Amino acid sequence: MFLRTLTYLMILTMSSYVLADEYLNKGKLAYKNKEYCESIALFQKSAEQGNAVAQSFLGYMFSKGQGVKQSYEQAYSWYSKAAKQGNARHQYSLAMMYEKGRGVSQNYEMAVEWHTKSAIQGNARSQFHLAMIYYEGKGVSINYKRAFEWFMKAAQDGNAGVQYKIGQMYENGQGVPQDHKQAFTWYKRSAEQGDRIAQHKLAEMYDNGKGTTENKKLAELWFQKSAEQSDTKDKKSK
Repeated sequence: MFLRTLTYLMILTMSSYVLADEYLNKGKLAYKNKEYCESIALFQKSAEQGNAVAQSFLGYMFSKGQGVKQSYEQAYSWYSKAAKQGNARHQYSLAMMYEKGRGVSQNYEMAVEWHTKSAIQGNARSQFHLAMIYYEGKGVSINYKRAFEWFMKAAQDGNAGVQYKIGQMYENGQGVPQDHKQAFTWYKRSAEQGDRIAQHKLAEMYDNGKGTTENKKLAELWFQKSAEQSDTKDKKSK
């Protein structure tokens, strides 16, 4: 009798998962076709059966007001459910709700907690935000060493902004011994990806022979690249 009941429960559970996945896939298709009201209804059915991806979709759609009235409170609720199932991307989304104070009171301690859960799993976005929180001392004491460690992990994703911050920390000796050669290396990586500020810093280092051999021609080249981006930015803002 016990084995029969256990078997029945296992079949019931498996059927529930299959149905949840079916609703999820239909919801994704509806979302792709911009049938937001339909996708919301399908995601809801999947989410209520515990599907974390569907829960995260609902969080996103409520935050953007797609197919529903925008509600950060509802977004927070669904992101919370998804994050507690352990997925790094969903944990990042919840951390950002705490960091920005959307749908919940701003709470950097909770943001750090959820960014850390996500960052440990390798989420580069959480690694970057965690680094910035420690770098700027938002809700925590400034900790350049810890900030540098997380920037280095985030840099594996190849983000130009992260590479610039590492260059800056090497140049200023923040959380790491001052090293102009390393600063030059990281500024160059960032600049080659198009980061305007890194291009300007790289130009300065060539111009002053800081961390590299002085090279006025390359300095002029990188100053020009940075200036061109500034001009483009100014034109777009007008």
